[in-house]
Amino acid sequence: MDKNKSSDVCSYTFLPDEKVLKVNCLNCIYGASIEDFPECMARTIDKLIQEKTTKDIILSQTRDFEYDYNQVILLKQIANSFIYLVKDKKIIGPSNVSKLHHAKVISKRTAFLQKLITVDYRRDPVGAYVTLKREIRHIKAVILTERSFKLREDLKHYLSSLDFIKDTFEKTNIITIVKDRLVGYEVGNRALYREIFHPLIRPNFMLTRYMMIPPKNSFQIDQYFCGEGTEVKIYKIEGQTQFFYHIIPPEFRLSEDEYMLLDVARQYMSEHKPTQTDFADPEKMRELFYNVGYDMITEIAQTTKKKISKEQIEKLARILTRYTAGYGIIEIILEDENIQDLFINAPQGSTPIYLLHAKYEECITNMIPSVDEAKGWATRFRIESGRPLDEANPILDTEIDFPGGRARIGAISKNLSPGGLAFSIRRHRDKPWTFPLLIHYKAFNALAAALLSFLIDGARTMLFAGTRSAGKSSILGASLTALLKRYRIITVEDTLELPVDALREFGYNIVPMKSRSVLTHIESEIPTEEAIRVALRLGDSCLIIGEVRSKEALALYESMRIGALANLVAGTIHGDSPYGVFDRVVNDLGVPPTSFKATDIIVVMNKLKSADGLHTYRRLVEITEVLKDWTDDPQKEKGFAPLMVYNSKTDQIEPTELFLNGESTILNDIADKIADFKNNWDLVWNNIKLREKIIQTMVDYAHKINNLDVIEADFWIESNSRFHSFQGDVKKEYGSLDSDKIFDKWNTWFIEAKKKFKDKSEE
Repeated sequence: MDKNKSSDVCSYTFLPDEKVLKVNCLNCIYGASIEDFPECMARTIDKLIQEKTTKDIILSQTRDFEYDYNQVILLKQIANSFIYLVKDKKIIGPSNVSKLHHAKVISKRTAFLQKLITVDYRRDPVGAYVTLKREIRHIKAVILTERSFKLREDLKHYLSSLDFIKDTFEKTNIITIVKDRLVGYEVGNRALYREIFHPLIRPNFMLTRYMMIPPKNSFQIDQYFCGEGTEVKIYKIEGQTQFFYHIIPPEFRLSEDEYMLLDVARQYMSEHKPTQTDFADPEKMRELFYNVGYDMITEIAQTTKKKISKEQIEKLARILTRYTAGYGIIEIILEDENIQDLFINAPQGSTPIYLLHAKYEECITNMIPSVDEAKGWATRFRIESGRPLDEANPILDTEIDFPGGRARIGAISKNLSPGGLAFSIRRHRDKPWTFPLLIHYKAFNALAAALLSFLIDGARTMLFAGTRSAGKSSILGASLTALLKRYRIITVEDTLELPVDALREFGYNIVPMKSRSVLTHIESEIPTEEAIRVALRLGDSCLIIGEVRSKEALALYESMRIGALANLVAGTIHGDSPYGVFDRVVNDLGVPPTSFKATDIIVVMNKLKSADGLHTYRRLVEITEVLKDWTDDPQKEKGFAPLMVYNSKTDQIEPTELFLNGESTILNDIADKIADFKNNWDLVWNNIKLREKIIQTMVDYAHKINNLDVIEADFWIESNSRFHSFQGDVKKEYGSLDSDKIFDKWNTWFIEAKKKFKDKSEE
């Protein structure tokens, strides 16, 4: 049970199960900071004397300032030494001063000493130690010059007490830490305490704690802003390979009045928690809670006579919505487009969030979520997905939408994670990937993009392979933006990752299908293999499979054999090479080798490491066609024909002789079905080079004006559509697909269209 409950200033609540001492500092004139206020330090030490089992201290105002066990130990040592000194009979007190020869002289010194121990020491132990040392030096000097033998003996007796107290002080870690830094120390200066005590801070409406001070022995290497003013600083810690990702959200830049308004509004909002029905439409729920929060904050401000602008109310309503109808700190981190993955490990309450940064790779963050927050996330993910997360189903695989993007969620419960709930979150771009964007991030070059574009137009069957987090889903999503809008698209995914909603907004005729997860085995959901067979009955369409994992491989190859010459059929699969894909499909997933021949193209994306092992790069390492004249093993029977292969020396994917010489079976097969290209490799090559030139022109201009909007999906899709239209125009006008004339028409359009983009380098 809690004890010592009270609402009075400086009263406290002790939580025996958690060994937490929570002090009410609301309206305290001394604030809520042990390091800044001597009164706060003294009163906290007094409470530790009463609650000896305390492990954590929380000073609570409109924000909670939490001091962890290591910092509490420092204060406990002061408390223990205080008790020891007050009770120890070796210290000169009023009772034994009278026994000395010069009682009046010594009594003045002992009064000073009593105050030092009983008052000053709890308020400022470092200052008390410095004062004590100065007193010792003074008494030693007096003894050397004092002529009276009896007074010298009294002073020596007093000095022995001083030395005893000094030895006691020096046994505490606080004094050990600062002992060599006290030359010229100004008593009362609390700068050293600010170096020693670093509370974790969180507003009362939040459950996540923040480390506001960067780690020791660290230095800042980068700083930027994202979202609605969230500040991100990147630190390099001496001796560590991981960077420190230090985030300060707008929630920490509020005034005390704003904190008060949010805290009161949160208490009211807690009575209107989202119901399971509300979770069915998260976007509508957000809008509802925003409106309720806006009205509530406005009313509280008027009632409490706080002057606040409309813009402030809107900001506070957005923050309140984030911590009621939203995902809290997860949303703040995912606002940063540099974030690729979040890792929330068990146990919560002591473990910081880790993340994968596009530039700085694996980072430790200054955010520590609580157990209650982790449970809240798990409940949200479970309700919104309709999938269980319990003892019988310890795995949850789902996705979430948040303002500005989407994310895939992997959650495991205590059955699999002994320390408690754990989450892995993969952030997806709020906009679809495009080939030009992947070129910008050096995943591959414009020639590879042009080849993929030609193969997609040729309605080939393609597998995008790679290791974990290699970029398979990104390049598959980018391939969809290379499709013309005239084609109907059906997607089949167990966890929705493809940019379906964005493509629909761009005017694509797209039908998403959600199938049963191979991890969670929800009986009410349709297995992927059945979903694929249903897709085949929905009419002539491009078929896109999110990931080939299990039995759906047989159905996929059935669809490949049926649809190979009609529309694009594509999916992702784990495998680090063409043979790795064959081995997985045939030996692991049970597809007959003859069926595997339905695969036309294997595109391999992999994560490559630098020589020092500290950096990774996502690169397209191979575009390979699968030949059909082999029986059992395409590796041994030369059934794989690479068209482009990655060169580590140039850090580029480069064309093979097979590709350059026009000896590709797949490309020639595509050409045979197009009258203009049949038996004319030069025209095929020129068309691929034309695509390369157009793509590179867009990328170069985006770099020139420092504006990636030029190569985002909406403009890229329009450009690709224009390119195909201009091909038809040139064919009709000149009787052939003249690459130069097609580029001239496209470039004329591009010169005019690009005027709408601002040069961000001038901002």
